[in-house]
Amino acid sequence: MSKMGRIVFYEDKNFQGRRYECDSDCSDFHAYLSRCNSIRVESGAWVVYERPNYMGYQYVLTRGEYPEYLRWMGLNDRLSSCKMIHFTSGTQYKMQLYEKADFAGQAFEAAEDCPSVLEKYRWREVCSCKVLDGWWVFYEHPNYRGRQYFLEKGEYRKPGDWGAVSPAVQSFRRFTE
Repeated sequence: MSKMGRIVFYEDKNFQGRRYECDSDCSDFHAYLSRCNSIRVESGAWVVYERPNYMGYQYVLTRGEYPEYLRWMGLNDRLSSCKMIHFTSGTQYKMQLYEKADFAGQAFEAAEDCPSVLEKYRWREVCSCKVLDGWWVFYEHPNYRGRQYFLEKGEYRKPGDWGAVSPAVQSFRRFTE
């Protein structure tokens, strides 16, 4: 099973101001911090969310320092919930991508990172997918840029199932420890 994790959120840039520490999932820490302008990931890997209850924009963070929200590709200084990613050893990575919702239409299987869905598969979007093994991050734009969506093992029948408002997925990569 995974190691313990610890993440510290700060109201101001450069780790200043009020702070809130987490060592496990937290569905709403907005009551403790009105904004978040810097983060220190002391251990583990985390998905942080803009809104309470793991909703809104997602950001996948690994160990390190993020002195301002632009460093984690944040769109603003709002964060309200977080989840620790629990890795297991010996994981394989495999995912099935579908051109239509509910696993319909043409399908492709992926086991490697993909910097451009358009170049590799000739698709502009992914409408459903099945994560068979591993952890993956979808990105809204090519070359791992734009909004991020963290996916773990399971079935995602439509973009809303992974937290997206549209099927725009232009790149993806495996998320490893």
